[in-house]
Amino acid sequence: MFATLANAWKIIELRKKILFTLLLLVIYRIGAHIPTPSFNPAAVSGIFNSSTDLLGFLNVMSGGALGNMSLFALGVGPYITSSIIIQLLTMVIPSWEEMQKEGGQEVQRKFQEYTRYGTVVLAMLQGYATAYGLNAQYPGTVLNPSMATYSLIAISWTAGAVLLMWLGEYMSDRGVGSGISIIIYAGIISRLPSAVISIIQSMMSGETAFWQPILLIIAAAATIAGVVFITEGVRRIPVQYAKRTVGRRVYGGQATHIPFKVNQAGVLPVIFASSLLMFPGTILSFINQNWAASFNEAFKWGSFWHTVVYLLLILFFSYFYTAMQFNPVDVSKNMQKNGGFVPGIRPGRPTSDYLTRIMDRLTLTGAIFLCGLVVLPNLLMVLTGIESGFGGTAILIAVGVALETMKQIESQVTERWYTGFLG
Repeated sequence: MFATLANAWKIIELRKKILFTLLLLVIYRIGAHIPTPSFNPAAVSGIFNSSTDLLGFLNVMSGGALGNMSLFALGVGPYITSSIIIQLLTMVIPSWEEMQKEGGQEVQRKFQEYTRYGTVVLAMLQGYATAYGLNAQYPGTVLNPSMATYSLIAISWTAGAVLLMWLGEYMSDRGVGSGISIIIYAGIISRLPSAVISIIQSMMSGETAFWQPILLIIAAAATIAGVVFITEGVRRIPVQYAKRTVGRRVYGGQATHIPFKVNQAGVLPVIFASSLLMFPGTILSFINQNWAASFNEAFKWGSFWHTVVYLLLILFFSYFYTAMQFNPVDVSKNMQKNGGFVPGIRPGRPTSDYLTRIMDRLTLTGAIFLCGLVVLPNLLMVLTGIESGFGGTAILIAVGVALETMKQIESQVTERWYTGFLG
C-alpha cells in the first residue's frame, strides 16, 4: 500500500488528483463544524453518545456533523436514497428500462439529473422530519420552534446535502476513487480519535477494566481481517476457448477464468438498506396519529422488527445489485459466440444455469457475512460493555472504500508506468 502511494506521488497527474481529493475533504470537514442556526447546543450535547441507536449511527456516518448540528448534518444519505429509488424505478418503468439498456452518456446524465432532483426533495423532507422529531423527543433542542424555524433548518441542511453531492461528484471526476464513498469513509474515520480518547478516559476513571479494551481491539482486528478476506475472496470459473482458424490466422485455444467475487455488491447493500429504512420514519414523523407513533416505536433502530427488516433488505440488495452487475445469460452467449465453454458444462442454457447457481451461492455467503456485521455491535456491547462508536457496518464501509480506492490508485499507477515505458 505504501509503495503504491509513493509511486503515485511521483506521477504529477496522480499527485494533483490526490491533493485535490484531500482539499475537498478538508472543505467537507470544515463544513461539518459550521453550526445550523436555531439549535440549542446545550440541549443537543449528549443526545448522540450511543451508536447503537439510529441517531448514533447517523452521527457516525456523517462524521459527527449531525451531533454538531452542522450544515452537513444529513450527510450523503439523501443522495444515496435518491439513487436507490431511481434504480428501483428503472426496473418498474418500461421507458426508463429501455433508456438504461440503450446506455450512452446522454442517458447517464439524464438519470443523474433525476437523482439530483430526488436528493433535494428527500433532503427537505428529512430535514423537516429530523428537526421536528428531535425537538419532539428532546424538548428545547430547537430554539423558538415554529414552521419558519423548521423551514430555515430544512433549507440549511438541504443546501449542505446538495453541496456534499456536488463535492462527491466533483471528487469522482477530478480526484481519485468514488467521491461519495470517500466522503462517507472520511466521516467514519474522523470519529476514531474521539472514540479512542473516550475509551482511555473510561479506563483511567476505573469504569472499564483493562481486559475489555483488549477484547474490543481483538474483535476489531478480527472483523477487519474478515472484511478483507470476504471482500477480496474470489472464485475462479475455468473457461476454455477452442481453436478456430480465420484466414491464415489461428485464434483461441487458451485457457482463462471468470472471477466471481464472494461479496460482489461490496458495502452497497448495507448503505442502501440503512438509507431506505430511514425513509418510512421520516414520512411517519409528520403524522400525528397513534398508529404512526406505534409503528415508529415498533421499528425503532435496534428493535427486533427493525433488525429483521434490516437483514432482509441487506439480503435483497445483495442479490439486486449482483443481478444488475452480472447477467449470466449474456456471459454465456458471449462465451458461446467466441468458442468458449466451461469444462464439463455444455454451452448455452446449461452454462448460464451453472453460472447463476454459483453466483447465488456466493451472494448468499456474502450477504450472511454482511448480516453478521450488522448485529456485531450489540454482541460486542454485551461482551465488553464498551460503546466504541464503531460497529461492523462502519468497519465494513471504511475497509471496503479503502481497498477500492487503493485498487484504483494502483491501476492508475500501473497504467502511467506502462504508458511512460511504451512512450
